Parts: sequence; structure tokens; C-alpha cells
Amino acid sequence: MRIGATLAAVAFFALVPPAAAAEDRHAGYYYPEITSSEIYHSRAKVLEHADRKMRLSFVVGMASAQAARPYPPSYAIFAKGDEAEKAVIVGLDGESFRTLYRARAMLALLTARARSTELFQNLAVEDFFTFFDLLRMLGFERLTVSDGETYAHQIQLE
Repeated sequence: MRIGATLAAVAFFALVPPAAAAEDRHAGYYYPEITSSEIYHSRAKVLEHADRKMRLSFVVGMASAQAARPYPPSYAIFAKGDEAEKAVIVGLDGESFRTLYRARAMLALLTARARSTELFQNLAVEDFFTFFDLLRMLGFERLTVSDGETYAHQIQLE
């Protein structure tokens, strides 16, 4: 019996490459398999007091701001991972994130919002840092954006 279980485990792992299985366990559940990726070299450093609670508070604040609007949200933002170190943004309306180009446009709008924050203004980086830099400051390690149907683009924040 023990040998049978071992053989079954070996057969399973032969079908699922360990690197792919461990790399992104959220693909196929929250968004499609990753179709493209990039590395963003942040100009910002992670804040000393950046932690799981801060990242979750950021996501809750973003979601609450959307919920307060008189129209439905065009995207959902949430954090995953044991330390909430993975940011995810998925389009909800079928249009705003229909293409990666539209998703990048939405990220540009989020950069404009980030640049208007007191944090960026106090640091005098409002004309230099982006939304990606803000995520990195909060300790996020990656961002995945998706239309929730056909693509998922992953950005490593280094």
C-alpha cells in the first residue's frame, strides 16, 4: 500500500512541473494562467514598517474608495500570499481590462492617484514615482493584472 501511494505521488509530480506548481498557485483560480510577465525595478525602497497589516489596509482602502462611488467598480483589487505580498487586480466590467493596453491605462490612472497622495508629496516624489513604486514601498513583491478571462500579466516588483 505504501509503495502504491509513493508511485501515485511520483506520477502526479511527473505531470505537474514543481516550478510551475509552486510559482503561482492563484493562476487558474483568481485569473487565467500567466500569459506574460515583466520585471519592474522600483526606484522606491520598502518602508521599514511595511507589513502584512499595512498591505491589507491599503487594499481595503482602495476597495472602499471604489465601493463609495455611485457606479459599480471596474476592477477588484486584493492581496494574496501568507504575508499579503502579492497584489492582484482583475477587471470586472468586461471593458476596462479587456486588453493589456487598457489595463496599463488603468495602472496609469492609479499612478496619477498615487502621485496625489500626501505620502508622495511629503517625500517629494510625486513627479517621479509610480503606482508600482507605491506597491513596492508597501512591501508588495508582485502585481498580477488580468481581464479575468483571457490573459494574466504578472509584474515582479524588485
